[in-house]
Amino acid sequence: MSHVLRGENLRLAYGQRTVADGLHLSVPTGEVTVLVGPNACGKSTALRALARLLRPAAGTVYFDGSQLATLSGRDLARRLALLPQTPVAPDGITVRDLVGRGRTPHQRWWRQWSPADEAVVDDALAATGLDDLADRSIQELSGGQRQRAWLAMALAQDTEVLLLDEPTTYLDLAYQLDVLELVVGLNRSRGRTVVMVLHDLNQAARYADHLIAMRAGRVVAAGPPTEVVTPDLVAAVFDLDAKVLTCPVAGTPLVVPVARLTPRNGETE
Repeated sequence: MSHVLRGENLRLAYGQRTVADGLHLSVPTGEVTVLVGPNACGKSTALRALARLLRPAAGTVYFDGSQLATLSGRDLARRLALLPQTPVAPDGITVRDLVGRGRTPHQRWWRQWSPADEAVVDDALAATGLDDLADRSIQELSGGQRQRAWLAMALAQDTEVLLLDEPTTYLDLAYQLDVLELVVGLNRSRGRTVVMVLHDLNQAARYADHLIAMRAGRVVAAGPPTEVVTPDLVAAVFDLDAKVLTCPVAGTPLVVPVARLTPRNGETE
């Protein structure tokens, strides 16, 4: 199995506060990888390191075999797109204009907007079901529609890897389902490697090909959801006594909490 992104012996920190030390993680090429774990375990920090938004204090991130730090900003933006937790759009910008910004890494002073760019934007709007909303202001859209617009922008960036930091945050259950189905559909139909941070373990188990469970800045387990999501893993990572059943709809692991366990080794909440 090839791995498009790999972090080796990473120490990730914000100033003097270390979030992860000795972190190793790998992202399989062409699959949907989901990072799960309790709050403040380092999931989003790890994603930021993979996106080169956070420079590791130690260790190395590799992208397709090359050190991530050696790629130019433009080359990286052509190959990797990131959708952060709470993206902010300029006031009054239309959906089409927002999606069009995904083409920025492909522009040069001698190559400005082209019919090919227009076609990519149209394709991204169609793939996300936003054709009829293309001329609407982003501020007029519902939460789910806005999230689809941001995904369309990332899709228009036309990269081989898509990183999503909690893409279902602030969305109701129906919109969460819409967004996750859309993301997985893009992976299946276009072969994009997807890496997501999700809070909901059952959603992660349902939509991931590869699951990475983290706690306290380290990877506790990684692999297919059917191998990773076990009662022992749920107890070790989430401090929960739980039953793990088989989802009657998707056939994936389904976690049913039983009781909260006492945090281990004196850990505080």
